[in-house]
Amino acid sequence: MTTKELQPLIGKTLDELRSVCSEVGLKPFAAKQMAAWLYERRVKEIDEMTDLSLKARALLKQGYCVGREEPLAEAISKDGTAKYLFRGAPQRDVESVYIPDGDRATLCVSSQAGCKMNCSFCMTGRQGFHGQLSAAQIINQVLSVPKSETLTNVVFMGMGEPTDNLEAVMKAIEIMTEPWGLGWSPKRITVSSIGNIEGLRRLLDGTKVHIAISVHSPYGPEREGLMPVERAWPIRSVMELLRGYDFAHQRRLSVEYIMWRGVNDDIRHADALANLIKGTSSRVNLIRFHVIEDDKMRPSSPQIMEMFRDRLNAQGVTATIRASRGEDIDAACGMLAGKKRQKQ
Repeated sequence: MTTKELQPLIGKTLDELRSVCSEVGLKPFAAKQMAAWLYERRVKEIDEMTDLSLKARALLKQGYCVGREEPLAEAISKDGTAKYLFRGAPQRDVESVYIPDGDRATLCVSSQAGCKMNCSFCMTGRQGFHGQLSAAQIINQVLSVPKSETLTNVVFMGMGEPTDNLEAVMKAIEIMTEPWGLGWSPKRITVSSIGNIEGLRRLLDGTKVHIAISVHSPYGPEREGLMPVERAWPIRSVMELLRGYDFAHQRRLSVEYIMWRGVNDDIRHADALANLIKGTSSRVNLIRFHVIEDDKMRPSSPQIMEMFRDRLNAQGVTATIRASRGEDIDAACGMLAGKKRQKQ
């Protein structure tokens, strides 16, 4: 006989918690009580839900657990950035990155174990795809990193393509932004994407979070060499979609642009990028390439990056050079690889 696997309560929406109540014979109002314990008080055990009766807690424990899991490992950078390893898919654990910056603290969360997109410059993409993370696993990263309660922002820029696991990502966003959940403003959340057009449309229509688009080259054939998804979702088509949404007021659109020496860092590229994003009200984040194993490409020099930024600014595009954080612990952009799971 096998022991029944307990389902986690974290990662469930209020409607799903009501279904749990119905299943175990609790009144519907108990769902809000559970949500408060899970997301506001952040309990780790069902027995801590003390406004539920002993009988109710016993019924819940027959099929459910809170589902909180502590990090499996951590690494701390000399700049204060911290990387945490969490249980992921059967073949691959996943990483989250905590980035303190003055009165801000941002958590970069993963949405998949590995990635299907196969971008040539990304360590995650080189691992292949090992599985989707559940909404519980995504929310657990937010709730279970040390200093969780200091977080001011969450960015879906860790392992995986968020729009390729959209149901779980949107459920996690709902939990983070609804009053019965964490109660955050959507302005505290940014979702990064390679440009999955249908996924982006659903994300834009169904949430109010900020969007970041990975561009890396304004030229289709060149981008395709870096990001094979250009074949399925051409960046010009992505920008055409984005022009249909308002990014001039509450919601923000960012363009992510990794810079490689002699590849995409000359004036021609800057002018083409400015033309590509015209009419989107987007800001450009210029990112130094972080060299990964066996990659022959090298980062652009600081002087070239400054020239590129200034050229964009001169054309009315707000462009900044993103500070590199956590490179010494392989926590910087493009460096997350998780860890291969050992056979149990």
